Amino acid sequence: MQEKRFAHSHPGRDISQWEPLSDHLAAVGERAAQFATAFGWAEAARTAGRLHDIGKCSQAFQDYIARPVVSGERSRGPDHSTAGAREAAKAYCGPLGKMLAFAIAGHHAGLADAANLTGRLTESAIEPYDGWQTECGRLPTAETLAPTAKIRQGVERGFTQAFLTRMLFSCLVDADFLETERFYAGADAKPVNRGGHTNLTTLRDRLRDYMERMRRRADATPVNALRARVLNHAVGNAALAPGLFTLTVPTGGGKTLASLSFALEHAVRHAMRRVIYVIPYTSIIEQTAREFRKALNESDDILEHHASFDWEKAPGTAGADSEGPDGLEKLRRAAENWDVPVVVTTAVQFFESLFAKRTSSCRKLHNIAGSVIVLDEVQTLPIPLLRPCVAAMDELARNYGASIVLCTATQPALRKRDMKDRAWGFEIDDDRELAPDPRSLYRELKRVDVETRSESVPDEAITARFAERAQMLCIVNSRAHARKLFDGIQELPGAFHLTTLMCPRHRRAVLKQVGIRLKDREPVRLVATSLIEAGVDVDFPEVWRAATGLDSIAQAAGRCNREGKLERGRTVVFTPSEAKPPRALEAFWQATRPIIRQHDDILGLEAIRAYFGELYWQKGDEAFDAIEVGGLRGILTAIRERANDFDFPFESIARAFRMIDEHMEPVIVPWKADTDDDDAQKLLNKIAGMDRPLAGDLRRLQQYVVSIPRKLRCDWMVADVLTPVHPALGSGLLRFQDLAHYRPRTGVDIFDTAERATEYNIIS
Repeated sequence: MQEKRFAHSHPGRDISQWEPLSDHLAAVGERAAQFATAFGWAEAARTAGRLHDIGKCSQAFQDYIARPVVSGERSRGPDHSTAGAREAAKAYCGPLGKMLAFAIAGHHAGLADAANLTGRLTESAIEPYDGWQTECGRLPTAETLAPTAKIRQGVERGFTQAFLTRMLFSCLVDADFLETERFYAGADAKPVNRGGHTNLTTLRDRLRDYMERMRRRADATPVNALRARVLNHAVGNAALAPGLFTLTVPTGGGKTLASLSFALEHAVRHAMRRVIYVIPYTSIIEQTAREFRKALNESDDILEHHASFDWEKAPGTAGADSEGPDGLEKLRRAAENWDVPVVVTTAVQFFESLFAKRTSSCRKLHNIAGSVIVLDEVQTLPIPLLRPCVAAMDELARNYGASIVLCTATQPALRKRDMKDRAWGFEIDDDRELAPDPRSLYRELKRVDVETRSESVPDEAITARFAERAQMLCIVNSRAHARKLFDGIQELPGAFHLTTLMCPRHRRAVLKQVGIRLKDREPVRLVATSLIEAGVDVDFPEVWRAATGLDSIAQAAGRCNREGKLERGRTVVFTPSEAKPPRALEAFWQATRPIIRQHDDILGLEAIRAYFGELYWQKGDEAFDAIEVGGLRGILTAIRERANDFDFPFESIARAFRMIDEHMEPVIVPWKADTDDDDAQKLLNKIAGMDRPLAGDLRRLQQYVVSIPRKLRCDWMVADVLTPVHPALGSGLLRFQDLAHYRPRTGVDIFDTAERATEYNIIS
């Protein structure tokens, strides 16, 4: 008689407390099927769950999980993922078998390139796993795994199939994680704090009440009347069928709460599952999440998800089957799975997850299905990745029941009808615009006169203008230039500085001071980088903006006379004498200059459309999918070339798809608001004193993060200026020992080092 086989053990405890393998396979299959029901692939996901751990039938694995843990060290176990992938490929020939094999083989190490998968399916020596059929039961036929919803192909060949593979992978790895969590929590009589969230209808009703209270308290001004009109029109369109939408509202028109109101109304009307609000910059995610919590009178139902520390990057945690004898290695992968009603996240987190390979990044993907996704400031998507991003958004709307709201003050020309002869882009008709007559809105919200300087402007002239104006904002294109300008005005009353060299909590403190002083009509002379242009509610009578793209100029103008208290605010666009536009911005400024010459009102819709015409459609298609993957130019090209045999290069794509500058690395600053503030140090001490830091504590560290050049980070680590936050994290997450390299008014001092590289002039 065959001995009982186990999926997870408790070495040192009676075997009756271990988890039978058959129970685990059935539970993971059932949960994965529940996840995949949202997009019609429940039976395929169930089969992946039933097969994923059959390699644990091997005697080598059973011996492994029975071994006691010595000195807290857990060795790497035998390969137990390849077995299920092999059986899936045998049972289901062709594309279905390949998709299941990809998901099963990668459920620990992540999605691999096809060459790696092929090697594991045909060449890898693995332990015999006889008796697996007894544990997982008879496999269903291929016909019974057919989807319950029709697949609608997009214009990008192979993309639909590659995306589906990722979604099935997501269902499997999240189900596996959650079932492992459930077993160990139950064995230790510990609660699993998941679920129990407020339903969307209740959140919708709370937001309705909040918006009504705001309306009653608001002054009877033209701006507030316009904001009310935008809100009413957006909410009035909530009954439209799920799909693609635009919301084109000028800066200051109340688009943030209007878009959230539409999203909740639309989600409730169509029984959708959650709202995902995607923000372009980490610098404003906390502000938006805080605004939402206030509006919804809720905190536990709103997840604020940064690109935070990932346990899988810590030393010793990665590996094909890195689970550990008791399975707790999985629990170190503390990335959120987005099983909450409202998610506020960054574009980096959102889009890099859609093209990721790692389990921690991909486990949340299935929860995007059936969601309302608001993409704030969609024009900020990077041009070299624009076409893959458009393909992913289009796929979510077409095959996963999602609604996508492209929300911006300067709508980029991403519709097919705007693209002339191009085959790709969004199919969005005019009746899917959620704002009432965007042209009229722009005319009514025109509160600023924009002038451009034909001659370059020296820093001394900017400094002199600051001396003349008690309240003025100057936005420049690099942290180095911002620091240099601030040094020239720091002795003036009300001088402030704002860049990403300051940690988020420090920036919030500065913005709070700035807001109070502006309201009280005290001097405020602020030098900032572009981080202030999106979602930061400040109102200056005069704003100067260094040469950049027209969309950024429009955002800068939105910080000028924002509340319409002046007849006209003044925004000046200038080319700095001492700091030419960074290379990354050259194309944007080149596209802006002809618009300045040709249009009297450069912030009008016609000018904006012409600008994006210059910026986007003068380029060839290759410019919008320009990242090299495996010797091929373009992520979509790499997928298209492998579409016939489903040999997709998932790992190579994940490695190539990067939305942010990889020259920069995050570090933690123990910033203090004053001499009595020890919040950061207490948090760091708590994390350092734990065997395994809590995910919530690691997320709280986000308010103390600053990104610095990678080389400088290495130099400071060697010099012990930077040390690990926690021993288990090693160099994966470093902190400053003290504040010796952090200036109270300007943040981390990276400018006094002996060597200067171009990345020191990072834009924000």
